[in-house]
Parts: sequence; structure tokens; C-alpha cells
Amino acid sequence: MTLLDRILLLVTGLLAIYLMWRFYGRYQKEKALYDIYYMLGFTVLLVSGLLLIFLGWGILASPYVLTVASLIPLGISLGIANEYFPQWKKAYAWFALVGLIAIAVSAIADLETLKKIAVPLFHGVAGLVIFLGPFFAKDAPKGFWWVGIGGALIGIGGIALAFLTGGSQLLFFTQEVVLQILAPLLLLMTLAFTLGFSKDIQAS
Repeated sequence: MTLLDRILLLVTGLLAIYLMWRFYGRYQKEKALYDIYYMLGFTVLLVSGLLLIFLGWGILASPYVLTVASLIPLGISLGIANEYFPQWKKAYAWFALVGLIAIAVSAIADLETLKKIAVPLFHGVAGLVIFLGPFFAKDAPKGFWWVGIGGALIGIGGIALAFLTGGSQLLFFTQEVVLQILAPLLLLMTLAFTLGFSKDIQAS
């Protein structure tokens, strides 16, 4: 990992802290469950970024890191489902729970076949919820679509990384390519989330 990668990850962490603070402020007023989900996602993003800064890319091979990192798309997508698609929130919550358990079991027990199915499927659906949700959300504030851009970025990076973790490769995303773009991708993703969620919080 280069010094630039560490700087980009540090800035990503600072943005995550800012969003956590904003979500916590809104939660203090509204006590809405979706803010808890959002805080979960960005807390895990912060912790994951700090671990990468201090321990390097090698920790991505850990099955525990794979499982915990899944909470990033899980938390954000659950937040969007609860805030803007309440009619689907229970069904999606069950899907997310089953997906998280499948990822944890496949990663920790090293079940390659299950991992190759569960990881891309779960990350893919969560990424689609984050990507498409803001564009279809009714009564969403102007500019909330930036969250969808962040969802597209997290989807690209997450699915490519998930394929590598599962022992295969997605298109041209070799391990070298993924590790080269991961830190800038995480920063751009978090910037897009910051722009979109700031609009959402201001409109509350």
C-alpha cells in the first residue's frame, strides 16, 4: 500500500465520521431506525479504512474482514429501504440477514462454492438498492441522487473484490487492478454519499 493510498483512506475515514455525526444528530431528533442503519454502515467503513491504513491490503484475505465489511452495503441499503421503501423493508431485512449469515459461514468455514454464490449475490443486490433506490425514491430531496452514484461505485468495487475473494476474476479486474483503484474508489464513493445524504438530512 502506498502513502497516497493511506492518505485517501484517511480522508475517507474523516468523511465517514462527518456523516456519522450528522446521522446521529438527526437520530437524536427523530429516533428513526434508518439513521441507525446508516451509522452502522459508515462506522464499519471507518473501522475498515483504519485497519487497512495500519495493516495493509493483506487483511482483505481474512474471512472475518470479508464478513464485517459486508455490513457497509448492508447498513446503507437497509437505511434506504427503511427510509424510502417501507413496504419492502421487512422482506429486504430478511434477505440481508440471510445473505450476511451465508457470507459469514462460507468465509469462516471456507466453503468456496457457497462463497462464490453468496458474496457476489448479496453485494450485488445491496449495491443495486443503493444505486437505484435514490432515483426511484418518492419525495427524495433534490441532490439525493448522489447516493445512487456512490452506490454505483461501491457496487463496482465490492463485486470485483468479491469475485477475487471467491477465487475468480470479474472482467479485467485483476487483483493488481482492484488494489490500485480501491482507495480512490472508496474516497469517491464516500464523497458522493456525503453530498447525497447531506441533502437528505437538510431536508428533514
